[in-house]
Amino acid sequence: MFITALVAVYLLPGPDMALVLSASVFQGRRNGLMVAAGLALSRALHVSLAGIGLAALLKTHPLLFDAVRWVGASYLCWMAWAILRARETSAGDDPVASAGGWQALQRGFLTNLLNPKALMFCALLLPQFISPSGNLFEQYLILGSILVLLGALFDVVYIYAASDLASRFSGSRYGKQIARSVFASVFTLAALRLAFNR
Repeated sequence: MFITALVAVYLLPGPDMALVLSASVFQGRRNGLMVAAGLALSRALHVSLAGIGLAALLKTHPLLFDAVRWVGASYLCWMAWAILRARETSAGDDPVASAGGWQALQRGFLTNLLNPKALMFCALLLPQFISPSGNLFEQYLILGSILVLLGALFDVVYIYAASDLASRFSGSRYGKQIARSVFASVFTLAALRLAFNR
C-alpha cells in the first residue's frame, strides 16, 4: 500500500515533474539528472524533518506555513517568467534550464523544499506505515529511502522520455515555443495552487 500511494503521487503532474521535463527538453539528460538529484536531496530532507516533528510545527503555526507557502509560490512564478522570457531574449535554451549542473541541482532542491505540502505529505503518509512498537529510526529510514528512490526512478523515466522526444523535434523553433508556453503555464498553475489551496 505504501508503494501504491507513492506511485499515485509520482504520476500526478506537479512542479517537480514540470521542472524535470523542462530541464530535459531544453538542456538534455545531464541537466535533467542534476535536477532529479536536487529533488531527491530535498525529499530526503523532508523525510528527516517530518521525522523530527517540523511538519507538526508548521501545522500548529499557520503563519510559518503560509510564509513558506508564499515563498514557494513566488519561486514557481519566477520560473514561469524565466521560461517565457527566453522567447524574447533568445531563440536558444530555456534560462531556467540553461545554467550548469550545480544550478540545476539547486533548482531541483529549492523547488521541492519550498513546497510545504511536500513536507506535510511525508508527515501524513509515513506514520500510517510505522509501528509504534518497532524501531522508529529504522522504519523511517527504510520508508524514507523507498520514498526517495522511487521518486528518483520516476524522475529518470521522465528525463529519458522527455529528452528522447525533444531530440525528435530539436529543429522546430515553433515546437520549443509551445513547450515553453506549456511549462510556464504549469509552473504558474502550480504557484496558484500552492498559494491559494491550503
